[in-house]
Amino acid sequence: MAKQPVKKKPANNKNRSNNRNNNRNNNFTPRPRVEYPKEITYSLPITIGELAELMKRNSSEIIKFLFLLGNMSTINTSLSDEEIELICEEFKVVATKEFIVDEDDIEEQIANRVFEEKDLQPRPPVVTIMGHVDHGKTTLLDTIRNAHVVKGEFGGITQHIGAYQASVNDRKVTFLDTPGHEAFTAMRARGAQITDIVVLIVAADDGVMPQTKESIDHAKAAGVPIVVAVNKIDKAGANPDRVMSELANEGVMPEEWGGDTIFNMISARSGEGVDDLLESLLLVADMQELKANPDVCASGTVVEAKLDKGRGPVATLLVQQGTLHSGDSLVVGSSYGRIRKMTSDKGMELKNAGPSTPVEIIGLNEVPKAGDVFMVYDSYKKAAEIAQRRMNKQIELERSQSSARSLEDMARMISEGDMQEINILIKSDVQGSAEAMKASIEKLNVDTVKVNVIRSTVGTITESDIMLASASNAIIYGFNIRPTAAVRKKAEEEGVEIRLHNIIYKALEEIESLMKGLLAPVFEEVVTGQAEVRQIYKASKVGTIAGSYITDGVIKRDSSVRLIRDGIVVYTGKLGSLRRFENDAKEVSQGFECGLTIENYNDIKVGDVIEAFEDREVKNDA
Repeated sequence: MAKQPVKKKPANNKNRSNNRNNNRNNNFTPRPRVEYPKEITYSLPITIGELAELMKRNSSEIIKFLFLLGNMSTINTSLSDEEIELICEEFKVVATKEFIVDEDDIEEQIANRVFEEKDLQPRPPVVTIMGHVDHGKTTLLDTIRNAHVVKGEFGGITQHIGAYQASVNDRKVTFLDTPGHEAFTAMRARGAQITDIVVLIVAADDGVMPQTKESIDHAKAAGVPIVVAVNKIDKAGANPDRVMSELANEGVMPEEWGGDTIFNMISARSGEGVDDLLESLLLVADMQELKANPDVCASGTVVEAKLDKGRGPVATLLVQQGTLHSGDSLVVGSSYGRIRKMTSDKGMELKNAGPSTPVEIIGLNEVPKAGDVFMVYDSYKKAAEIAQRRMNKQIELERSQSSARSLEDMARMISEGDMQEINILIKSDVQGSAEAMKASIEKLNVDTVKVNVIRSTVGTITESDIMLASASNAIIYGFNIRPTAAVRKKAEEEGVEIRLHNIIYKALEEIESLMKGLLAPVFEEVVTGQAEVRQIYKASKVGTIAGSYITDGVIKRDSSVRLIRDGIVVYTGKLGSLRRFENDAKEVSQGFECGLTIENYNDIKVGDVIEAFEDREVKNDA
C-alpha cells in the first residue's frame, strides 16, 4: 500500500509576523538620551545656528521661541546679549560671555595691557597747557623750552598741537601745547586724555573765559589734576584775586582757600614765577607715582600728523608704554609702516624712545589721524595685514548713496524746507585742522538742519574724494590745500562743489549761512588756469624764471597766483612777468609753453604747479 503524501499545514502568517517582530525587538538599540548642557560659554558675534549647536538644540526650537516673542529670525540671524539671555533662560542654560580680544582692535589690546609691579619704572610726567585764546600758553612754553613756535601761525594763534620735552631740575617733563580757540575743542579734549597734569593758564587781566571753562571740564572728565598758572600778573589791570574767586566758582579751589589746587602767579613773558610753576608740576607728578614698562612692544598715541612735501606722511607720536626703536614695524590707526627715521622735538635723530617721550617719525604709508593709537608688531607683514583690515572696516562705515548737489541748490532747498541734512567732506593740510574743522562744523545747530561730516582727512583732494562726495551728495571743504586741474574737471563732471578756505572761521560762517538758507556770495574766486613748471632758470636781475607748460585754461599777465607743491599751497602772490620766447605776453593758453616769474618769490622747483585765479563778482540774489 502506497504511502499517502503528508499534507503540509498552511503557513501561519501571524506566527511569521511575530517571529519577525521578536527578531526586530532583539536587535533594537534604544536611542541614547540627549544630555543638554547646563552651562555654555559664547562670544559675539554669534548666530542662532551657532548658539543652537552650543546648546545641543535644534535651530528651529530657538527660531520658534523668538517668533513667539515677535522676532522673525533665520538660522543665520546674529543675536544680541539680551536675546541670548532670554533664550538661555527659556531653555534653562547658564550662559557666560567670553571676551575675545580682536587682533585688529589695537585700542582694546592697549587698554587691557596689564604689567607686574616689578616691571614698572618711573616715567616723566606728560603736562598739557590749556586755557583761553591769547592767555599766554605758547609764550609760557617758549619760556620753558627757550624756543619760538608762534612764528608762522595765522594771527599768532596756535593752530596745530605740538609735543615737546624739557629738562626741569635734571628731570624730564613732556609738554603738550594745545590750541586755545573754541574751534579746537576736540584737539584740546584729546590732549587731556593722554596727559598726566593739566596746567590751566588764566590771564590775570582777563579772568575766566569760555575756553577756560571748557579746559576745566576736559581735565575733570579725564580725571587729571589741575595746576593753575595765573599769567600776566605784571600787566596793568591784573587782578589775581578775581581769577582765584572765579575759578573757585568753577570748582577749582585754591590751596590757600582750603582746596587742593596749586595756584602759581607768573609772567610767561618775563619768566617771573615760572620756576615755581615747574616745581609745582614735579610735586604733583611725584604724588601720582607715574610708572610704565619700558621693556614691552611700544604703544602710544598720535599727537599730530601731516603730509610733508619732501618726506611724505609725518607723525608726532607720544610713547606711553614700551620703547620705540628706529626700524620698528607698527600700526597707527588704519595706516602702517616701518620707522625709517625718528627724531626728537629738537630735530635730533633718535635710535630709541622710552615712555612719555614725544617723537616725530617718517615711514608710514599714509597720514594717520591725530588721536589714533599705535602699536608695534614683530613683522612688517603682520602690521600691513592688520592695518588693511582696519582700513576696510573704516571704509564700510563711510559708505553712503545719493547724488551730488551744488551749494546754491542746497541753500534753496533748505530755505524751501526740503533739505534736512548736509553732507560735508573735509580735506586739510594737517590733521589737527581737519579735526578742529570737523568738530566745529558738527557743533553748528540751525533749526532742523543737520550737518554730517562723512570724512575728515589729510592731504590734497583726490578723484576718490570726488567720487565719495558724488555718491553721498556732499560738499568738499578744503583747508589750505588746492586740487589739481584734473580733480577740478572731475568735480565738474560729477557735479561736486569744492569750497576752499585757509581761515576756519570763514568756512564756518559760510556753512552757517547755508544752513539758514541765506547763502548769497558777493565775490567768487575763479581759477583761470594752471601751469606746470618744467625747467628753472636763474637770472641775477630777475630772479627765478619758471619755464612752464600751460596744462589748463589760460594764464594772464598780472594774475594773482598760487604756487602749489604736492597739492599744498606754498605761496600766494602776484605774477611778476609772463613771456613767450623773447616777447612779453598778455596771456598764454592751454597747450603752450611760457616763461614766468612770481613777484618777491624765487623758491620755485621743477614739478611745482602755478595756479592763476581772480575774484569775480557774483549776482547777489539774497
